[in-house]
Parts: sequence; C-alpha cells; structure tokens
Amino acid sequence: MDLRFDILAGYGPLFLQGLQMTVGLTAVSLAAGMALGLVFGVIRSQHGTLAPPGRQARTLLLPLQAIASLYVGFFRGTPLFVQILLVHFALMPALVHPDHGLLLSGDAAVAFRQEHGAFFSGAVALGLNAGAYITEIFRAGIVSIGVGQVEAAHALGLHHTQTLRLVLLPQAFRRMLPAFVNEAIALTKDSSLVSAIGLAELALAARTVAGAYSRYWEPYLAISAIYLVLTLLLAQLARLLEAPSFERRE
Repeated sequence: MDLRFDILAGYGPLFLQGLQMTVGLTAVSLAAGMALGLVFGVIRSQHGTLAPPGRQARTLLLPLQAIASLYVGFFRGTPLFVQILLVHFALMPALVHPDHGLLLSGDAAVAFRQEHGAFFSGAVALGLNAGAYITEIFRAGIVSIGVGQVEAAHALGLHHTQTLRLVLLPQAFRRMLPAFVNEAIALTKDSSLVSAIGLAELALAARTVAGAYSRYWEPYLAISAIYLVLTLLLAQLARLLEAPSFERRE
C-alpha cells in the first residue's frame, strides 16, 4: 500500500475549517445537552424521598416526568443519523421557512438557511440526542446520593430547591464527571454524521479530498488521527478536573 500524504498539503485550510466546525458543533451541542439533561434529569429523579413536598407539587410533576420519559426513550432508542435527517428535513423547514416559518420567515429565513442551516440542524439534533443521555447521567448521579443527606438538609431547614442546588448536585457532579467526559467524546465522534446534510466539518473535508483524488486511506487516516487527538485531550482534561477531588479525599 503506497500512502501519499502529500496530496493533503493543499487542503490544510479545508481540514482546519473542518476542525473548527467540529469543535464548535460539539461545544454548542454539549452545552445544549447539559442544559436539557439537568432539567430532565432533576425531573426524572424526583421519586420517594427526593420528591418535592406537597400533593399539588407531586401532581404537577407527573406530566413532566411522562414528557421526560418519552423524550429520553425516543432519543436513546432511535438512530442519531435518523434524528439528524428528521431535524434538517422536517423540523428545520417548520421553524425557518420563507413563507411560514415559526421562528424566521421571509428573506431572513432564506439567508439563515444558506449560511447557518446545516450547523443549526446539526446542533439541534446532537444537542437533543446528548440531552437524552445526559438526563440519565444526572438522574443516576442525583439518586446515588444517600437519603440521609437529604433528610439532614431538611432538618437544617433547607427547602427542596436548596437541597438540590446546595447538597445533591455538587456531590453528584463529581460522580458524574467521567460519564460527562464519555458523552463529550461520543458527541465529538458522532458529529461526523452531520456531514450527511452538508456541514463542512472533518468528515466532509475528508470526503472532498477522497473525491478529488479517488484515494481514501490518506484523508480518512488524517481525520482519524485528528479525532483521536481530540478525544485524548478530553480524557486528559477529565483527569485534571478529577485530580483536586482525589487529593481532598486522600
């Protein structure tokens, strides 16, 4: 096998643009997923001792938990690739359309779809998908805290929201950190699927080079190395974030 990595030399800016797009898409999607995961994770964890006091609050919680369960079930149980296509070709035209867009219409809708349509669709799809997995991370982290700590917080006079914010979530977050990093790594790799709707990220850059030269080893090995570096950096970041907590325990 004769590898010719010299063919990649002229495509440096394309790969750099793809790297920037991949990192940006992953960051936006992860932030959206964290926000969704926090909200739905707290909702899904409200059972037993963790449930809010009062019959009215618990009654209002039931439909929210049903919505959260449907959301998690759908996005964890269907392929991410299908979700990307649904968002881009079904949801996006409903939200941003020149004639009847719910968010944007007219010339602004046309300009937005041309300049940011693929990124918006990819970020929404990846964010919704990540949110479903992060929901379960938050739920598991919250319920893993001992019931005694909840009872102690209530005995000290903390109400339900304060118990969540000051007692449960800070402790749960340290336990959830490895799972968050795993989700960030998975999201970084899954971002390559967005090339199917035309977003100029790393996978599309590799496909462009492969199409120009009819050679596939070089461009795909190149982006494989880039993805590997990104995931190793995320893993190293996780170790650095975990280190202070390990030192305190020692």
